[in-house]
Amino acid sequence: MTSVNKSPGIETDGEDNIQKQENNSEPSHNMIPLLLDSWKLHRHPHANVKALLLKMRDCLGSICEIQWYGFATLGILTAVLSFLMDFSVAKLLRAHQWLYVKMEGHVLLQFLCWTLYPACLCAFASTFSHNICPFSTGSGIPEVRTMLAGIEMPHYLSLTNMFTKFLGLTCTLAAGSTVFLGKVGPFVHLSTMLGTYLDKLCSLTQGKKKEAGTEMMVVAAGVGVASCFGAPISGVLFSVEVMSSHFALRHYCPCFFSTACGALTFNLLFVWSRDGETLQALFKTNFPTALPFFPLEILLFALLGLLCGALSCCYLFCHRWILKFTKTNRLFSTTLTTEKGLYSGLVVFFLASLTFPHSAGQYMASKYTTKQLLTSLLDSRQWSSQPHNASVRLELELLEWSSSGTPIFLSLAFFLFMKMWMLVLACTLPLPAGYFMPVFVYGATVGRLFGEGVAYISSGRDILGQQWTSVNPGGYALAGAAAFSGAVTHTLSPALLAVELTGQFTHAVPVLLSTLLANALARSGNRPSFYDALSISKKLPYLPSLKKACPQLPSTPLGQVLGVKSVQLQKAAGPAEVQSAVNGSSEAQIPVVDSHESSVFLGFVLRSELLLFLHRCQSQRIEGRLDEICSIHPNSVLVSPHNTVEEVYNMLSIAGAQTLFVADRGKLVGHITWSEMKQILEGLAKEI
Repeated sequence: MTSVNKSPGIETDGEDNIQKQENNSEPSHNMIPLLLDSWKLHRHPHANVKALLLKMRDCLGSICEIQWYGFATLGILTAVLSFLMDFSVAKLLRAHQWLYVKMEGHVLLQFLCWTLYPACLCAFASTFSHNICPFSTGSGIPEVRTMLAGIEMPHYLSLTNMFTKFLGLTCTLAAGSTVFLGKVGPFVHLSTMLGTYLDKLCSLTQGKKKEAGTEMMVVAAGVGVASCFGAPISGVLFSVEVMSSHFALRHYCPCFFSTACGALTFNLLFVWSRDGETLQALFKTNFPTALPFFPLEILLFALLGLLCGALSCCYLFCHRWILKFTKTNRLFSTTLTTEKGLYSGLVVFFLASLTFPHSAGQYMASKYTTKQLLTSLLDSRQWSSQPHNASVRLELELLEWSSSGTPIFLSLAFFLFMKMWMLVLACTLPLPAGYFMPVFVYGATVGRLFGEGVAYISSGRDILGQQWTSVNPGGYALAGAAAFSGAVTHTLSPALLAVELTGQFTHAVPVLLSTLLANALARSGNRPSFYDALSISKKLPYLPSLKKACPQLPSTPLGQVLGVKSVQLQKAAGPAEVQSAVNGSSEAQIPVVDSHESSVFLGFVLRSELLLFLHRCQSQRIEGRLDEICSIHPNSVLVSPHNTVEEVYNMLSIAGAQTLFVADRGKLVGHITWSEMKQILEGLAKEI
């Protein structure tokens, strides 16, 4: 508003100056009106546009707060980005399939096409990410969790990082199921970056200044999941479980509103382009609704949950081992530091060689994309009983799972064995990639194998007076997907996600039961989750993850790690002492004590008030006292040097404070800020 009011003044001053020049310079008398008219022509449209924008802001603000428009925009833009990525990936995958089919009959050329295509894409993604923005590699979820906890990491929220991550992730997904990586984690990171800039735009529109790590980042974490899966409710639950160590109730409504906008936009765009390749579309299933499962099958679903929990412990152990190995082994460490593109290309070439359809790939349904893998695993028909029916034998032969003529049990078991260590190896690739969808599909395979075994054993038999005529293996695949992915990430949101993806609410209870039991087994012994292991490996200052690696670290007294004593003022301080404190400290709050000898803490004074104090003393040439001119604000939250690091960390997180003062028996000892807490946690992380 200020700039609009000043515009007429600027024009008036311009006209006065021109009038003076007109009086002083007669030869240019005819040119001045032309210059004045052109000046007005350029100024009036600018003022009109600005007035129109201000009027539009007032109209929109009269309906609801500007922040809510930002939430809606965040959901829509994230969904558009997700659709564009899926569309691009679909075209690249189709080009690969077309080239492979065109080389039919030339095994060597097909092998080179099958291996070099994904290897080149991943090598490009790794090299491009490393050269443009090294912070774009990996999932991004551990870093986002750290930022939501209050630690500032601005280089992870830059526009360069956003562009690099988007392009690198597109190339990673275009490599197909050969690499077996997903997009959920990086897309949560992309959504958070987008939300940060939208938050700044909303604050600029409202004329406010906002602190970093506010509501929009929490909302963006849920929107990233909702825009990938088209599942708004599980997106919010994911944000609560994974992203935020302390989730405020005031974030629920914005989260649900924004995720609903994102999921709706994603579904509408997918309907508009039916040939779009997406890994997280709503999967159509034909589960029976009259009798979805027999009552005694609840025990089998519980057994499946325990099996998935045990397998998740094995997977997480292998994941932690490979992360430690790449850090300690000199060859791997050097290669991952200097030759990231070469490492990615070689590893992907090796993985693609194993999945070549004319070799071991024929036993792993390697021609299927990740979406096709999950769609086939959720099929409600019993594959093991199909060969006995001649009418469906031909349909079975069309399935990639039995293209080699191998029994379906052997194909599923071989897939599980190979993908376990292949996925662990793929997690070391230094490129933008997600790791949730692969473990979701892996869990579906575990459930499918378990369900096929149950169907084969119980087919047509009388069990406890009940005839088990038709067992649905797809229901076990759905429960296995939720249980295994939930156990790996230590969350329950995959249970709701599995229901939202398929619409199979009839299996909500067994799916939740399997997920709960798998989580109970995976969490026992204070084992770190997948994302905790990444945080520990990267030595991020995120205390909930560090507790999993070394439980005694959070119990460290604050006094042992507290830095040097902060700048302080006594209540009788004069202009010279205040000037010295202002020059020696950049904090917004400077503590005030009774005297330097006693160091009894009285409160704090704002830096802005100290500047006004100095200005007043200089302008009036007086020697004022601090307590006579400035107001000393009492501090309601004080911490002791005997408090543990975890307690102080929780106070900073819950209270949302940037500075906490440390006092021992009323005497000021120092202060702790988020930046200092980050340094303390980084120091503790190095001890692991």
